Amino acid sequence: MTRAVVQGLVLFLLPFVLFGVYLVVRRRNPLIWSHWSDQSLWLAIAGLSFVIASLVATGLLAERETGTYVPTHVENGRVVPGHFE
Repeated sequence: MTRAVVQGLVLFLLPFVLFGVYLVVRRRNPLIWSHWSDQSLWLAIAGLSFVIASLVATGLLAERETGTYVPTHVENGRVVPGHFE
């Protein structure tokens, strides 16, 4: 679960980081709010678009398991992890 949250956060912040790099390349101070104020809405929309696109791609392209799921159980005193049969 933590990986999914971190991945979504990274994808959301990616446009902001790229815009900050753009400001540095253009020799502007990225810490001045006036450089960000006009672009912040579009950067947020781009970040949300990246997150939504990654969720859709994961839902469409994720590997699907077929068969019956056998939950974790104990056989002969040993724990057998859950698996698909």
